[in-house]
Amino acid sequence: MQHSQLAPLPNDVPFRIVSKTIGQGAYACIKKACPLDTDNPVFAVKYIHKEYAAKHGKISARQLALEVSVHKHVTGHNNIISFFQTGEDPIWRWIAMELAEGGDLFDKIEADEGVGEDIAHVYFSQLVSAVSFMHSKGVGHRDIKPENMLLTSDGNLKIADFGLAALFEYKGSRKLSSTFCGSPPYIAPEVITCSTRGQTKGSGYHPDLVDIWSCGIVLFVLLAGNTPWDSPTDDSYEFHEYRATNSRTTDELWQKLPAATLSLLRGMLTVDPKNRFSLEDVRRHPWYTRSNKFLSADGKLRDPINLATSMFESLHIDFSQDPLSHKRKGASRSFDAMDMDVDMEGDGSGFSSTQPEMLGGGVVMDWDAPNVPSGAFSSTQPTGKPYNTQDAVAANHLEDEPSMSQFSQQPSVPVSRTQNAQKFQDIIPSRSMTRFYSAWELKLLVPLICEALHRLGVPVPSVPAVSAGDTSAMIRVVTKDGRLCQLQGKVLIECVSEGIFEVEFVKVKGDPLEWRRFFKKVTILCKDAVFKPDE
Repeated sequence: MQHSQLAPLPNDVPFRIVSKTIGQGAYACIKKACPLDTDNPVFAVKYIHKEYAAKHGKISARQLALEVSVHKHVTGHNNIISFFQTGEDPIWRWIAMELAEGGDLFDKIEADEGVGEDIAHVYFSQLVSAVSFMHSKGVGHRDIKPENMLLTSDGNLKIADFGLAALFEYKGSRKLSSTFCGSPPYIAPEVITCSTRGQTKGSGYHPDLVDIWSCGIVLFVLLAGNTPWDSPTDDSYEFHEYRATNSRTTDELWQKLPAATLSLLRGMLTVDPKNRFSLEDVRRHPWYTRSNKFLSADGKLRDPINLATSMFESLHIDFSQDPLSHKRKGASRSFDAMDMDVDMEGDGSGFSSTQPEMLGGGVVMDWDAPNVPSGAFSSTQPTGKPYNTQDAVAANHLEDEPSMSQFSQQPSVPVSRTQNAQKFQDIIPSRSMTRFYSAWELKLLVPLICEALHRLGVPVPSVPAVSAGDTSAMIRVVTKDGRLCQLQGKVLIECVSEGIFEVEFVKVKGDPLEWRRFFKKVTILCKDAVFKPDE
């Protein structure tokens, strides 16, 4: 479904669009734009279809206006996406903001492994700096999670998405929040116990203390590559044990953490918010104040080339792993269609306008594509000669493709990139690494991927027949991840060179680390079709 089928995008705007959609959802899309009379600067513009936002996301015009005013209020910090301008017509609201050219931070972090202490310390420090600034302005973000942590082209962190933010302090007067919102793995326990739910009026919670808890979870995920629990309730075995043992859990993920971080994490993840670390406590902690070769005195990234290289070479896929096994007790279930009715995010009141929900029936909006049925195919490109073996054509075409590194036995940055690298983005491209290449024919690839999804419990309504001459395909993904949070996107299969197909996993909604975990599972199940540079 194109935006033109909803309504044409507004023409009377002080900028021009210079890209296809770079972010999307059921009632919003993000495109790159620049001023009318010059090519710079390039920025991001989010278009929100107001009627669809109200109908499918329960986002009112008042909530959109609140998001804009809060974002404007906290603009002016190096680690917060800057707000530029907004406008609307009867159908659309648009918001122009800073473009984070580096994409998702957590798209560059290996699931279940995380990053080294120095890299975790850099991004945690920048996160705390941004949140401290917000809190000094009386604003609580209330939705701090990997999905909202972006990177600039030089590798610095930017916090985005103020759709759930709340003003908790104004002119010295503080107030509690009672809205149930957030993402289950990152939410603080008092949001669950003290929110107003249905007819039950909650006692309220402090948004700033909620943010501190979420920052603690983010630090854990940076170091471990996984969240410590599904949600902070007794339904989660890990959280139950964490609370029962006074945070001295036997969970293997905690055992692997650097000793110096444990006291910091326990302080930030104190269940009773009255005893939880303040941000001042965090900034005084020895682990926070440690020296770091990658962090300059002004809080910006130093030596981005080496940091990016370290992150890049940590991304790898082990084809010997069993993607269907469950290592942790009581957690991280497989992607399971049977859990689709579980909704920790409430009745929609907690949804952020910048992370739009799917339309009814699980239809994913394709903002730049014709209105074609789910799983539809295109045959507009000439048919390439079919290759069934990994041959010289593939090797030559993919020699400098960054995403190929993750399939090597020893991942490394392509020489062509290191020779000319001057900034972070020269090593780690903004383009997602969740892709693989194959010399298999389309008619073999599509059923193989659908079978992998089926084995993971991801529903595939039907496997469309592939006709002779077809050179591209799309498979929709609407499911729950291992933490029972929404995971939504599509698998795009496209002929990119004679006999070579690119299989790209495009996330529309969900945790980028969970999306990478999902990508890895599918890829391992399809390993016979994956082109590997070492073979």
